[in-house]
Amino acid sequence: MTTASRDLEVSLARRWGIVAGMDEVGRGALAGPVAVGVALVSVEAEPVPEGLTDSKALTPRRREALVEPVRSWALGSSVGYASPREIDQWGIIAALRLAGRRALADVAGRGLVPGGVLLDGSHDWLSAPDDLFGAFGGPEDPFGRELPVHMQVKADASCAAVAAASVLAKVARDRLMQDLDDPGYGWASNKGYGSAAHARAIVELGVSDHHRRSWKMPTQATK
Repeated sequence: MTTASRDLEVSLARRWGIVAGMDEVGRGALAGPVAVGVALVSVEAEPVPEGLTDSKALTPRRREALVEPVRSWALGSSVGYASPREIDQWGIIAALRLAGRRALADVAGRGLVPGGVLLDGSHDWLSAPDDLFGAFGGPEDPFGRELPVHMQVKADASCAAVAAASVLAKVARDRLMQDLDDPGYGWASNKGYGSAAHARAIVELGVSDHHRRSWKMPTQATK
C-alpha cells in the first residue's frame, strides 16, 4: 500500500506556514454524529508514518495502530463532532462546518494557528456561506478570520495531513459508536451506517435518539 505524499502540503506550507489537513467521517450514516479530523503540519514535519493513507483503505487494526504515530507526527491534532440533533436542525453541510470549526477551535486553544486548510473533495463545506440562510448557531471562526481553503479530490489518500485527519476522525467516531448504549441496532458493527441488519433493527425497534430523524429511514416506525 502506498503511503500518502507530503508534496502538496509542503507546497502550501511554504505559503501558509502551518497547514491544517482536514477530513470528515460519518457524513452518510443514518445514526451517530459526523466527525471532522484535523492534523497540523509544516514544512519541517518528520517522515510520514509508514502506510498512512485514506482510513477507508485500512483495516480497523491498522487504523488503530496508526493513531499514536499520527499524533506524534503532527504538530497538533483534534476531532470535532456535530450531533444527530444538530444535523437535523442545520443540515449536513452546516453540521460539517460546525464539527470542523470545533476541531479548529480545539487546536487554536493550544496556541496552534494554521495559515490555511487542505480539504478533501471538491466542495468547501468549511468556509462560512455567503447567504444568511446558510448560517447556523455555532462557534465563530476561532481565528477571527476565514482561513483560505485548498480543495483536493482524493486528498485523503494522496496527502499525508488529510490522511492523518481521516484516520483520527474514523477511529474516534468508531470508538464513540461502539460505546453507545445499544438495544439491538448493532452500532459496534455498522457504526450507524445503513447496513441490512441495521435496517431490520430500525423496522423492529423504531428510530432511536441516536438516529438522524430528518433523514429517510428504512421505516417510518418511531419509538
